[in-house]
Amino acid sequence: MQQPDRWISTFLEAMAAEHGAARNTLLSYGRDLQDFAGWLGAHKGSFETAQRADIETYLVACDAQGLSKATRARRLSAIRQLFRFAHEEGWRTDHPAQRIHGPGASRALPKTIAADDVVRLIDAAATSGRTDLDKQRNHALMELLYATGLRVSELVGLPLAAVLGDPRMILVRGKGDKERMVPLTNSARSALAPWISHVQQEAALARKSGKPASRFLFPSSGIEGHITRQQFHHLVKEWSLKAGLDPARITPHTLRHAFATHLLAGGADLRVIQTLLGHADLSTTEIYTHVLEDQLRDLVLNHHPLSTKTRP
Repeated sequence: MQQPDRWISTFLEAMAAEHGAARNTLLSYGRDLQDFAGWLGAHKGSFETAQRADIETYLVACDAQGLSKATRARRLSAIRQLFRFAHEEGWRTDHPAQRIHGPGASRALPKTIAADDVVRLIDAAATSGRTDLDKQRNHALMELLYATGLRVSELVGLPLAAVLGDPRMILVRGKGDKERMVPLTNSARSALAPWISHVQQEAALARKSGKPASRFLFPSSGIEGHITRQQFHHLVKEWSLKAGLDPARITPHTLRHAFATHLLAGGADLRVIQTLLGHADLSTTEIYTHVLEDQLRDLVLNHHPLSTKTRP
């Protein structure tokens, strides 16, 4: 009988090698499967012996814990893919999760902010930091995020080589190791220029002293070699406070949503936005049309001369 850790590690290795699964996806699946393995062990079961009824009982237990539909749907997805892999590898002769229907992840509308608030955040970022270099980096980070709509992991891990030569377009490697081209605005290129010059100078000094030069646009001395997602999240909260905005409403993902929503409001084609965001499925991008519909409805209700809200 194989240990559950062996099942999980082998499965995750295959996900990474064969499907190019993102690191955060692998971490989430690993945690989900460890939780399921622990539950099975507490009920005298294992991956080798689990049946459909066991999986369904586990999902009921997750619901009883108050876990969201999205979390339960993700856990079932991890379990389903693990048993599919086990069946293909010959570890099991059946696939006990194949016919189980999950709760379905509820699709909440993405939260976004107004364009004027984004301008205030950019101004706050450009003037935040203990040193001029901190301010240059913060300005570059904020301008680049709003200009491209990058995921946080894509932004903080962007290689320096991607922006050398003052490009009008940059190559981004996203989820599943898929590449896409994203244009840069003039304001983003202007904000990036002094920071790129600084990073190049630091790289040259490192090589001159025989040390390895960082390959990242936003390098850090930490283990990842670049600023972390958590560090950037904290920076966005600081800029929000300085801009006079509620930090609870502003996250890096909110700004990605703002990028998409503002493009759509400006008349951009939905498929163009899909490409820029790196969405594999257009249905993921279509949720932004609902955000815009809500904004247009509120605009009519609040400002139309025949609206009951505006009539005396």
